[in-house]
Amino acid sequence: MSNVHEAISQHSNNQHQHIQSFLKLEAKRESLIEEAIFLCVNSKPFEVEQINQVTSEMNKLASEGIVPMRKLVTKEMVQEFVERKYGK
Repeated sequence: MSNVHEAISQHSNNQHQHIQSFLKLEAKRESLIEEAIFLCVNSKPFEVEQINQVTSEMNKLASEGIVPMRKLVTKEMVQEFVERKYGK
């Protein structure tokens, strides 16, 4: 009986770690997106490669379990967001 409880505990711990890893990556991704938006609003050059690197890591986690997939970000997506929100 204790083996079942150990297996359930291990599974629960693994899921928790999975989610925590995802949340850390999500925060990093959001920070990078905000940085790109700031640069775009201020007519400065920006890139999306780092955003998409983090997004790819998140999607790898998503393919293994219980967290959602995220879309890759294009420069055009950032520019369209800035145009809609800030009229620039």
